[in-house]
Amino acid sequence: MIRLVLADDEAMIRAGVRSILTTDPEIEVIAEAADGREAVDVVLSHRPDIALLDIRMPRLDGLAAAAELRAAVPEVAIVMLTTFDEDEYVARALAIGAAGFLLKAADPRELIMGVRAVAGGAAYLSPRIAQKVIAQLGGGRMAREEAARKEIAALTPRELDVLALVGRGRSNHDIARELFVSEGTVKSHVSAILLRLGLSNRVQAAILAYEAGLVRS
Repeated sequence: MIRLVLADDEAMIRAGVRSILTTDPEIEVIAEAADGREAVDVVLSHRPDIALLDIRMPRLDGLAAAAELRAAVPEVAIVMLTTFDEDEYVARALAIGAAGFLLKAADPRELIMGVRAVAGGAAYLSPRIAQKVIAQLGGGRMAREEAARKEIAALTPRELDVLALVGRGRSNHDIARELFVSEGTVKSHVSAILLRLGLSNRVQAAILAYEAGLVRS
């Protein structure tokens, strides 16, 4: 069961999102919050698997709430939910270490897909967001690829295999099946990669894999 806390300052939006998520029997919305400060308190109290946070909320916006939660309970995955896809929001969310970024205007099935992907240990960006990120990475491609390849040079061949699959959006379970190893081994490799490269989460690792040429769009 995927335990989730939902935070949005609009009651109607919360009701709609809850209605969509609970069509999946594996997802349980265990608590809700109407502003960023309440969201932090609720997540700290309930310790869910995922905190689904709206970006624009009173008292404390979703990005600030995400930053507090990443510091206090890093084991809770953060997924940002918003009407907006401005570059500033995306950049800040990725820098904070959000594991997912979803748009409210997206197909309802994408909401469930994103939550399940993050719960499975993968990173998930709404396709519209992913396209923008890839487009931004396209500028100065050769220089970025050279710099990224230097960053990953210290990784072992197996870690490079894992990083490439993280870049393709694979979950730990999928990576384990593809490489014929246990999920525990994959988790150890991912943790080692993030630590060695100084990365916060799988989203940042996926972007680096793309920049280094391990993944092609």
